[in-house]
Amino acid sequence: MQEDIDAAVDFVSDQGRGLYGVVNNAGVSAFSPLTSGPESDMDFVFNVNVYGPYRINKAFLPLLEKSGGRTTTIGSIAGFTGRSGIYSMSKFAVEAYTDSLAREIEDTGVHVSVVEPGGFKSNIGASRGARALAAAEKGEIELTTEQRARHEDAAARSASQKEPDEVADAILDLLTTEDPKRRYMVTPNERQAHSTVKTALRRIVQLNHDQPYAYDREGLIAVLDELLEEIASD
Repeated sequence: MQEDIDAAVDFVSDQGRGLYGVVNNAGVSAFSPLTSGPESDMDFVFNVNVYGPYRINKAFLPLLEKSGGRTTTIGSIAGFTGRSGIYSMSKFAVEAYTDSLAREIEDTGVHVSVVEPGGFKSNIGASRGARALAAAEKGEIELTTEQRARHEDAAARSASQKEPDEVADAILDLLTTEDPKRRYMVTPNERQAHSTVKTALRRIVQLNHDQPYAYDREGLIAVLDELLEEIASD
């Protein structure tokens, strides 16, 4: 709620120590078919995952500008893979928000970044499953037997996942290093990293394919080399 955000700004300001870093970590998901689920599920997810960071950063930016500080949002590899319906939609929006905000405030000295975790241990799957099961009981959505079993088992699956210590390490790095990155992808294994990068590259190949100004293979490699050199020199 906006009044809670305003109260937080007042509290930090009253301490008289300034503010150097903001980490937008709240996130929710919803199992809701895009073709038949209630629109309220989309409102719920976007209100937290997209409007949340937008409102927080907007409120705290004056303090961050005074310190030349940093703000980051916890995104997700789902913002690239597009495999999680409304949740992926919200995380795609976070990607665009990150780049747009960084461009808009680049002259203020505030650094903007996004952390992209993979499948680490958290409560998001269990809470999504509980809401899905409750919605099914109310007749708002239909679940197959397989889907129902997966939601009922969500907490157990999460318990077996890797602790998110590497995500915390990435946040510590972006808040303390002299040269923070724009994006931090943090996955628990190579498979998720490979899948994410491949999916992102597939989207570029699809975008480039059979359009009037398409790059050939050598042209794409030249652009890739240019970008790799640009990242290395940042």
